[in-house]
Amino acid sequence: MKLQYAAFLTLALTGCQGFVPSSIPSRRIIAQPHSVDSVVNRRSHGVISSFRSRLPRQQRTFGLRMASSEDFDQTKYTEAAWATLAALPACAESYMSTSVEAPMLLAILLNPTKYQAGESAMTAKQVAMQLLEDAGVDVQQLRNDVEAYLEKQPKVTLGDGASTQKSMGRVLADVLQAGREIKSELKDSYISTEALLLGLCARDTLFTMRALESQGVTLDNMKESLQSFRQKSGSGQAGQPSRVTSRTAEAMYDSLEKYGIDFTKSAEEGKLDPVIGRDDEIRRAIQILSRRTKNNPVLIGDPGVGKTAIAEGIAQRMVAGDVPDTLKPPCRLIGLDMGALVAGATMRGEFEERLKAVIDEVQKSDGEIVLFIDEMHTVVGAGATSGSMDASNLLKPALARGQLRCIGATTINEYRKYIEKDKALERRFQQVYVGEPSPEDTVSILRGLKPKYEVHHGVRIRDEALLAAAKLSTRYLPDRFLPDKAIDLVDEACAKLKNELTSKPTLLDEVDRKIIQLEMERLSIKSDVEQDHLNADMRRLESLEAELLKLYDQQADLNARWQKEKSSVVNANELQEKIAEVQLEIEKAEREYDLNKAAELKYGTLPALQEQLEAAKMSEEENLALGDDMERMLRDEVMADDIANVISVWTGIPTSKLLETERERVLTMADKLRERVVGQDEAIEIVTDAIQRSRAGMNDPSKPIASMIFLGPTGVGKTELAKALSQFMFDTEDAMIRFDMSEYMEKHTVSRLIGAPPGYVGYDEGGQLTDAVRRRPYAVLLFDEMEKAHPDVYNIMLQMLDDGQVTDSKGNKVNFKNCIVIFTSNVGSQDIIELGGSDGDQELMRERVTNAMRAQFRPEFLNRIDENVIFNSLSKENLRGIVILEAKRLESRLAERSMKMIITDDALDHLADVGFDPVYGARPLKRTLQKELENNIALGILSGEYADGDTILVGTIDGEINIRKVHDFELMAMSASDEASDTETASMSGGFY
Repeated sequence: MKLQYAAFLTLALTGCQGFVPSSIPSRRIIAQPHSVDSVVNRRSHGVISSFRSRLPRQQRTFGLRMASSEDFDQTKYTEAAWATLAALPACAESYMSTSVEAPMLLAILLNPTKYQAGESAMTAKQVAMQLLEDAGVDVQQLRNDVEAYLEKQPKVTLGDGASTQKSMGRVLADVLQAGREIKSELKDSYISTEALLLGLCARDTLFTMRALESQGVTLDNMKESLQSFRQKSGSGQAGQPSRVTSRTAEAMYDSLEKYGIDFTKSAEEGKLDPVIGRDDEIRRAIQILSRRTKNNPVLIGDPGVGKTAIAEGIAQRMVAGDVPDTLKPPCRLIGLDMGALVAGATMRGEFEERLKAVIDEVQKSDGEIVLFIDEMHTVVGAGATSGSMDASNLLKPALARGQLRCIGATTINEYRKYIEKDKALERRFQQVYVGEPSPEDTVSILRGLKPKYEVHHGVRIRDEALLAAAKLSTRYLPDRFLPDKAIDLVDEACAKLKNELTSKPTLLDEVDRKIIQLEMERLSIKSDVEQDHLNADMRRLESLEAELLKLYDQQADLNARWQKEKSSVVNANELQEKIAEVQLEIEKAEREYDLNKAAELKYGTLPALQEQLEAAKMSEEENLALGDDMERMLRDEVMADDIANVISVWTGIPTSKLLETERERVLTMADKLRERVVGQDEAIEIVTDAIQRSRAGMNDPSKPIASMIFLGPTGVGKTELAKALSQFMFDTEDAMIRFDMSEYMEKHTVSRLIGAPPGYVGYDEGGQLTDAVRRRPYAVLLFDEMEKAHPDVYNIMLQMLDDGQVTDSKGNKVNFKNCIVIFTSNVGSQDIIELGGSDGDQELMRERVTNAMRAQFRPEFLNRIDENVIFNSLSKENLRGIVILEAKRLESRLAERSMKMIITDDALDHLADVGFDPVYGARPLKRTLQKELENNIALGILSGEYADGDTILVGTIDGEINIRKVHDFELMAMSASDEASDTETASMSGGFY
């Protein structure tokens, strides 16, 4: 190796242009590394190091010894070509060669990843393979030939301490020289991948040309392939081959393939969903595209209404030929991927170069490419850095001249925010407004999409599910738009059912778990029996074995049923997929006017598959009829209940509230509320009537479900009725959102409801009211003690009660149409306490309370409230009922310790008497129950007087509450007494005993 250094030094210092001659016996010298010590001394090593350090950085080689710095001058190569050359030492190392040869360059071009080439080399591979394929080369065969050739070359094992630098073969030097000549011939600024490949074809007579000639390819073929490749892939003028003018030129080839999505190709392959109900918008967009100038429609609409679907519909019409001549094939619709354009464009000017290549390619197509830019507002400012233009400014010239036909799509807000501000860009586009479809149109859209989703998920979708999706999404997802939200509902319901189909049925899973549990118990008892021989354990063991035997039989039966049903479902799904494929082939054959094939498929293959599918369904129904009335383990039909379940997961509304099964429940609403609220029958009736009107669809759909103001003294059940209503409507008290209006007494606190205005502290935090309803749009809103609120609060309430929506500080509209709004107030409480007795007093009391309410609240506020609900003051009899309710709640807490409680009539009367206070209502009663019952029972539990499983008797002795444990014989006597007398006792079982 040192001898080679000496030879290289001689060549370099004498100015000889060349490389290390192959005549130097490098292989023999490597085999004898110690024989060269006398040839090169330390001084020669120093001279070589000094010479190499003086080379410019870009001219230093990557482990290669060469004499010509021009061969490896990085500034003269494109990035892709340079990355290919940089991998030469690694390629030589992989074949255990001490020199790099021309076939190695070809091997790297064909398979860069094998030789650890950089990312840019992948671009070189794409270019090389495209050129070779266009010339008629079998690329895979060529790759195998070159790798086999390199494997046969002699291999050298270097000794310890030997240099790892590689010498450059003579033929490779000729190839690089040919590359420079081809660069000049093509008038390129840099040596490109194409120049290297043609250099291989021109000079590598030992291998490359021989391998290509064996496939009938000549150098002239390769040059013709290069000319056509440059014409269609570059950014030159139409009909002229482009030139390499930048180091990233290869990355700009086929820009549309790299940065675009071919919608027409997807339409031909049947990958696009059918577009239904958008004929007017599609016709308007096609009309604009047919203009001479400014032929650029922009689709504007809310998110989810189907703007992108309209572009897909245009692509489908282009494929079907149902468009003007200017849009018929070979015209294509290409979607521009702005993310791919911007990604990785770190250097200044790189983004502009990419986009310019795309624009030039579209212009060179002579009208055969229509560009689609989804989220068009992203082009404004995209790629703009200091001193560079953004995408919109690059597009403007071509858009105005009609050389670039472009379809844009963006939302109304983003169009106003970004596009309208740029008047020069706005005038180049013609607006096409895309409105939200009606629920009826949405059902039609869902019916058109139904086959696609059935085939994808392998389930069947009933029409009732489509109707439920349109209806429920409209009602319960007000912040989103049709048809997107309805399609999402159907899609998720199908996905959920598919997961259930592919997993083990619940019934079988329960049996499996039971078997595992009993097997563990059996093994444990069997071990005890072998040691102790206890009769009880032996009997239990026999019982377990008998039970396990039955379970194993049941498991086998369930498994057989499951597999049978599963095979039936899978068979039906496979037939549906085949039918979809045949229908796609029929469409393709009709487009290509292959009428024989279309007729054969349409009238032969398709009917046969449809008959098989019907036969499979009939067989499945017959099997179910013969199944001894056994319920199916698998269900492959999506029904309305499945849609309701998805809505329930999304919104938190229980499923039973969404469908018609709710009717009976709403009719019994008053009875349910009376179980929680005592002594307010009139208030409950008013609330029930309001909710029933809403559920029957008689209320105004643009307003909240109901709005009421509860008036009455403290402690009579106003808040409790709101909680009971929340529990009834939404199955949880957490659905009640409470606002204490005493916190909003000052003017500056009003903004906390809807958020602080821009520029003020807390602007980003949002509003307490608007954010709460946005998170839970189905709730009971309780505004407690409304009379304490600042007058400006009422302005917000007016908007909410009248329009069913409130605009927050950020301009977002929050929907209140699915809320129940309740205001509470103590206005007129003294009149209610004083006059809440006889019928005559009732009328006077109502008049006074109404006058007090009118004096306190503004007329426009009261006029928007549906119901004024006056709560009566509580009597002793009412309090006795409240004692029973509170005692039931205490009993439920004791049940967690397996304890029971018996309370006598005397105790009930005593507690009601002690807790009665006409001014403070039921609140003193709760304190009485806590003091008289809860404290004493807790003390008995802690002292050990009452244990888990005990029964506690609450009675009275000498007018005082007495609590003691009841013994078993007393319980038996009490039970016998009850049966004999057949009298009603105050009892609790989950209630009173």
